[in-house]
Amino acid sequence: QVQLVESGGGLVQPGGSLRLSCAASGFTFFSSDMGWYRQAPGKEREFVAAVQGNSGIAFYADSVKGRFTISRDNAKNTIDLQMNSLTPEDTAIYYCTAEYEGVGRGPGTGTIRPRYWGPGIQVTVSS
Repeated sequence: QVQLVESGGGLVQPGGSLRLSCAASGFTFFSSDMGWYRQAPGKEREFVAAVQGNSGIAFYADSVKGRFTISRDNAKNTIDLQMNSLTPEDTAIYYCTAEYEGVGRGPGTGTIRPRYWGPGIQVTVSS
């Protein structure tokens, strides 16, 4: 049974930082592309970042490039998302995702979408 459990969310002031973590189990982690999506109130769910399993290559949405960093630990079956310079526009529910499939140049591109989703965790950026 696939399980993705997010942690580290909460309330942070604009300009601050937050680190999300996701613990994964139930599938072959080291070869699986892993990533994060988010959904803000009243908006569609959107791709944030992902890291490929075998290559370790990272992909980012333009809106978070230079501010967010995704990383993975294949020994612990975890991924992290370090979020810096947060703005109120980053307020959303963040979802850990796994096992991307589809056609494209990498996670979040073309038709490539995750097969598995975590329950999500709230991140609120507000003063």
